[in-house]
Amino acid sequence: MGCTSCSSGADGQPKGCKNNGTCGTDGCNKLTVFDWLSNMTLPGNATPFDGVEIRFKNGRKHFYKNAENLSLSIGDIVATEASPGHDIGIVTLTGELVRVQMKKKKLPPNTDELPKIYRKASQRDIDIWQKVRDREAAVQKQSREIAMRLGLKMKISDVEFQGDASKVIFYYTAEERVDFRQLIKDFARTFATRIEMKQVGFRQEAARLGGIGSCGRELCCSTWLTDFRSVNTSAARYQQLSLNPQKLAGQCGKLKCCLNYELDTYLEALEEFPKSDAKLNTEKGRAHCQKTDIFKGLMWFSYESDPMNWLEMEVGKVNEILAINRKGNKASSLEDYIEEKQIVVKEVFNNVVGQDSLTRFDQPKRRKKRRNNKSKATVGAGASKNGGNRNRKSNSSSKKSATNNANSANKPTGNKNKSRNRNRNRNRNQDNA
Repeated sequence: MGCTSCSSGADGQPKGCKNNGTCGTDGCNKLTVFDWLSNMTLPGNATPFDGVEIRFKNGRKHFYKNAENLSLSIGDIVATEASPGHDIGIVTLTGELVRVQMKKKKLPPNTDELPKIYRKASQRDIDIWQKVRDREAAVQKQSREIAMRLGLKMKISDVEFQGDASKVIFYYTAEERVDFRQLIKDFARTFATRIEMKQVGFRQEAARLGGIGSCGRELCCSTWLTDFRSVNTSAARYQQLSLNPQKLAGQCGKLKCCLNYELDTYLEALEEFPKSDAKLNTEKGRAHCQKTDIFKGLMWFSYESDPMNWLEMEVGKVNEILAINRKGNKASSLEDYIEEKQIVVKEVFNNVVGQDSLTRFDQPKRRKKRRNNKSKATVGAGASKNGGNRNRKSNSSSKKSATNNANSANKPTGNKNKSRNRNRNRNRNQDNA
């Protein structure tokens, strides 16, 4: 619900039409009607319908007569006839579509009995109207305090000022009859204006205030639903819903209106189904109904001797067994009427080439990891062997170097002794000579 002016701005902020609650296209308001006849011209010698639909606070709408033949369009603010004084409202519908709306609400098409539109609202009228609209929240809070002080079992849900500030309408809900004579006197003394009390139902209260339902959308009663039909718990039973009051109740505390939307379709589908308490007499024993699937046309039965074993049957087979029982005969068994269904597994995707497998990149990695582990193991073993040989060679070489060093160290000492001995022998030979 909204017009094109309700889009977001450049910075992501809501742009808005800056009309302060008086939408020019009536697209942001409650219970709006699209004028699909606005671009069509009337045939010759046809006078336009002088009825106009006017919207006031929230979803309150009334029909008025355009006695002055004013050129009105959707979104115009007009001053209308009221008792006493005048009221300020917004035009929501004009032309031939108003006649259709009046017929839908079972009102006579004669506009002579309708109240009149005085004029288009002046700036002074709009200023007074906006001023009293700003007071409504404070007046509602103060009125609730007065009602609580008097001990009245009522809830003041909404307050609406008349356009000329000559009257205040208090909308309230109560489960029992309330004697508010003293309350009206206190209101008149406190607010210094004429007081009018209107009792509304809980659904009408939710329609006036609006809100968001459990489905995440705006309430039907505040956007498009105008006729409130009675809703029973049988509607939930037919649709096989759990009888949980927290889930079946709306914001008004009553059963949700949407329970009636698909009720006719369910009732039409249930005409082929037997009653849920139907019993099937067979030679194997008596069977009771355990479950019903309306969409698939299936029912589940179980024998009294084996209640945990549920047998799935089609509605046509169940009706055949009931027809046999009506004749005073018994069916052989439920298993004879059960058709074995072959569950065909549909192949959603067929991998022909093998390139679209999710694990196509994992398999090579795993093989490579295994090969790498084996190669690492072999390399490690070879390295250990080579390391051992190298250590052995290094040890042998160190031993040889040690012996060579020892020999080299011993060689110079041997040579010196030999030279000494030679010198001694020479000296002895000379002495003997």
